[in-house]
Amino acid sequence: MDTATHFVMGLGLAGLSSVDPAVASEPRLAAAVLVATVLASQAPDADTALRLKKNNALYIRNHRGITHSLPFLLLWPLLITVVIGPLFGFFGLDPLSHIALWSFIGVAVHVFSDLFNTYGTQAARPFTEKWIAWNIIHIFDPFIFASHAAAIILWITGLVPPAPLFIALYAGIVAYYVWRTLVHARVTRNIRQRDVHHENGDRYQVIPTISPSRWNVVKCKPDGSYNIGFLTNGRLEWFKHAVCSAHPAVEHSKAHPDIQAFLYFTSYAVAEVEELPSGYIVRWGDVRYLHRKQFPFVAVLAMDHTFHPLGSYVGWLSSEKLDERFAVDPSPQ
Repeated sequence: MDTATHFVMGLGLAGLSSVDPAVASEPRLAAAVLVATVLASQAPDADTALRLKKNNALYIRNHRGITHSLPFLLLWPLLITVVIGPLFGFFGLDPLSHIALWSFIGVAVHVFSDLFNTYGTQAARPFTEKWIAWNIIHIFDPFIFASHAAAIILWITGLVPPAPLFIALYAGIVAYYVWRTLVHARVTRNIRQRDVHHENGDRYQVIPTISPSRWNVVKCKPDGSYNIGFLTNGRLEWFKHAVCSAHPAVEHSKAHPDIQAFLYFTSYAVAEVEELPSGYIVRWGDVRYLHRKQFPFVAVLAMDHTFHPLGSYVGWLSSEKLDERFAVDPSPQ
């Protein structure tokens, strides 16, 4: 989920912690748990600090990787507890155990909710580095954010006691996740019936958008190409057929670190080649991410005629900005 949603989830879990008698009866412990759950809800995204290195490839290769893994599911609560406990004057095992418990819940909710997005996580590390993405909830879901925000307002204004309020909130959130999962399964199961061009061997990825009635659809063809379209209110429309170019520049581009980071993250990449007087520009795009009929998650490499790299970019950028970046001088940025 996005940072704002993780933040309100951290506050929501602080409100839910009032069901814990020890937390509800000790205001100082409740304050410590509040800080702990907010930190825990953000901790797995600490890898965002890799952006400071101004190396998008390093960030893309590692974001939602090891910091969302099974060992860190325990390490983050431990680190938060040993820092927050003493800050609030708690050194005994009993109060620290409550801080640790709610910190663990905060981290677990963060990682688990990220599994429902298209980006996914490497939550099963160290057993596998596979990216797990269930494609059920958009990275920003208006219902999840708004319901948390409304409950937090009712809590801080004292209009509703926190325990029943947040029990009701999370019961509703669980029901919402179950509903979205069932809808996704139904849409995926029925997509073949809606696709009049279905052929044996076609596989479908149904990807959520911010609207619950609209899905992006990627049809994976047996030959490695993709059909990309929309499913809106049950109506399926294809708009693009994407094929990975067989140009030699594509194969040479795979040796560049930026392209390697991009391909490490996605299995849904296609490349196209633009020939220039100075050489070639290879543009890789991830067909799962669709915005205004463009693929904004890209890796681009400019090379001369001997396939020597001249400049590169990996990350999120519109086609217009990429054209501006590489149109005049494909030199290192």
